Amino acid sequence: MSKIWDIHGGIHPAENKQQSLGGPIQAVPLPDVLILPLSQHIGAPASPLVKVGDKVLKGQMIAAAKGFVSAPIHAPSSGVVTAIEEQTVPHASGMQAPCIVIATDGDDSWIEHSGTTHYREKTAEELIAMIRDAGITGLGGAGFPSAVKLQPRQTINTLIINATECEPYITADDQLMRHCADDILIGIDILAHILGDPERVLIGIEDNKPEAQQVLATALQNSIAVENATAIEVVEFPTKYPSGGEKQLIQILTGEEVPSGQLPANLGIVCQNIGTTHAIYRAICHGEPLISRVTTVTGKACDKPGNFEVLIGTPVEHLLTEAEFNSALCPNLVMGGPMMGFTLPNTSVPIIKSTNCLLATTAEENPAPPPAQACIRCGHCAEVCPASLLPQQLYWHAQSKNYERLEAHHLADCIECGACSYVCPSSIPLVQYYRAAKGEIRLIAEEKRQSDRARERFEHHQARVEREEKEKAAKREARKLAAEAAKAKREAEAKAAEENPEGTTKNTPADGDTKNTGELDIVQAALARVAANKASPADQRKRFERAIETTAARLAKAEQALEVLNKDKNAEQSTEKLAQIEQQRATIEQARLRHEEAKNKLAALNTDQPAAEPAKSKPQTETATANTDDPGLDRAATAIARAQKNAAEQASMSPQQKLLKQRDALQNRLNKAQARLVQAESKGSEQIDAFSNAVATLVEKLATAELKLTDAENAPNQNPASTTEENS
Repeated sequence: MSKIWDIHGGIHPAENKQQSLGGPIQAVPLPDVLILPLSQHIGAPASPLVKVGDKVLKGQMIAAAKGFVSAPIHAPSSGVVTAIEEQTVPHASGMQAPCIVIATDGDDSWIEHSGTTHYREKTAEELIAMIRDAGITGLGGAGFPSAVKLQPRQTINTLIINATECEPYITADDQLMRHCADDILIGIDILAHILGDPERVLIGIEDNKPEAQQVLATALQNSIAVENATAIEVVEFPTKYPSGGEKQLIQILTGEEVPSGQLPANLGIVCQNIGTTHAIYRAICHGEPLISRVTTVTGKACDKPGNFEVLIGTPVEHLLTEAEFNSALCPNLVMGGPMMGFTLPNTSVPIIKSTNCLLATTAEENPAPPPAQACIRCGHCAEVCPASLLPQQLYWHAQSKNYERLEAHHLADCIECGACSYVCPSSIPLVQYYRAAKGEIRLIAEEKRQSDRARERFEHHQARVEREEKEKAAKREARKLAAEAAKAKREAEAKAAEENPEGTTKNTPADGDTKNTGELDIVQAALARVAANKASPADQRKRFERAIETTAARLAKAEQALEVLNKDKNAEQSTEKLAQIEQQRATIEQARLRHEEAKNKLAALNTDQPAAEPAKSKPQTETATANTDDPGLDRAATAIARAQKNAAEQASMSPQQKLLKQRDALQNRLNKAQARLVQAESKGSEQIDAFSNAVATLVEKLATAELKLTDAENAPNQNPASTTEENS
């Protein structure tokens, strides 16, 4: 027989367990409505898989686990989803949370499901997946997902089954052991197989449950389904509250203390509740998810207290009806036991997976505590604390919201058993202070976590922006260097072409000629480009022949058009007709000149002589023919000479001559614009408005030029007074 140890502190409140042990576990009729909160466990809430109006079957998964520490939710009965909304849930704060509401159809129709009794042929991973999909969580009150707890990173040498049920009034596990001992043993064997068959399997039970202890021992002796029954031991120990706490039970059965901030798995120990063990048996051997549990309904406000197999999601008021609850006798309805339970805001809240008791006591049975008074520093709270904490300091730091000191005094190790509040002579609700402080610390930690994540995202964003900016700058620098290299290459090639256009070295200019070096370089470069693009004599001959044909055709067409205009020469002609005739004559003259020029160039090419200059209103410069005898370079040389001559003429002109030249240029542009307007009007072109605007603009500019020219011619004959008057 295993040795047992004692724990620090603890109390012995009145047990009051006999009220609910008068009969077997009772079934509860199917309610009309089932309310299923999406968060019935520690960890992330489940995510809905159904929508309003969907029909569901009993055992169907209606909400999936969201994350590693989470658990799915299943439909406890068949029916229709009528709402997915916020409703009041069982919580000390009376808060609301998302719930799936199912209107039952009364058929209680199951989905297809099956289990296996050959669980030892399956791997631990397969069994854990089945437990996870069944939505099994700790049924002792904490609600931690069982699949997570069964995946420790350390080797497990001890499996502890918590059958203590130390809190007063509650007898759900006691009744479950009395009626389902064989099933519980199979559940224990499943857990042992998952954990690699630990050396020891201990069932811890207080000595105030002799019937349950005897049933378990007998079932263990007679068991043939459990493969390693010899490794399982039922350990009985003295009753003391709160010996059912996980860390306290481990200390009682093994003598080892779980260090602050660590888990039992660090010591090679896993602990599971007796109700959770039975739920695992049903999930593996029968394929049933966690959709019901045994709940104790007790207290003198109930005429028929007892233990009930109730569907998860059943409204509390429906269950209380089966226990013949008298609301007039119960000032406060508590979910849980008298030490760790909390008052329900109303009876419409549902039964959830962690609901092990509904306590309906009368005012005489559980009188209201007197008003809280100042702490007298008696030290009783420290004497009974099972976690060996200092409740006085925790209370003071919680009042002052000194969260750093609370963490330094290991507030997280408080199991909220209520022993300190139970013995406090000043009636201070110490546990409420601790719960509130824990909530604040969790909130601060969550805000800090989110802040850290935001800061990390911002830093990553800044780093990415800086990296992208550096990459862009590097690309710009590379493009700049490439452009500079290309420019240097072009300049070197141009300089080489200028210095050696014919493959020979260019003579260096004399010192006196350095002033004209830039101009000569520009001219030579232009001539070099023309020479590079020069056509062959055969190509030039073809081009000139085509030019002669084209200009001859244009000349004939223009003469024909003029003849048409002159047919009605005896009739009175309009201004528009005269403008057309004059424009056509100008066109004929231009076509004739181009035709003669093309003929001369072709003749020069055939005789290998420079082409004669055609008669023009503005004669070509001698420089154009003197620069080169090559016809291919004629146009470039002519253009350069013309530009140089025009610049020289502009420099030598008087202001009056410049105005006269400007007036003639505007008159020429106006004539061309008028001709284009006449042609557009004769063809009905869409550009008539554009040509009209151009003609009007040129007429205005020409009038202004005429006025300036007149003023310039009369300037010496005008006196200042008349000029001032005219300008005004």
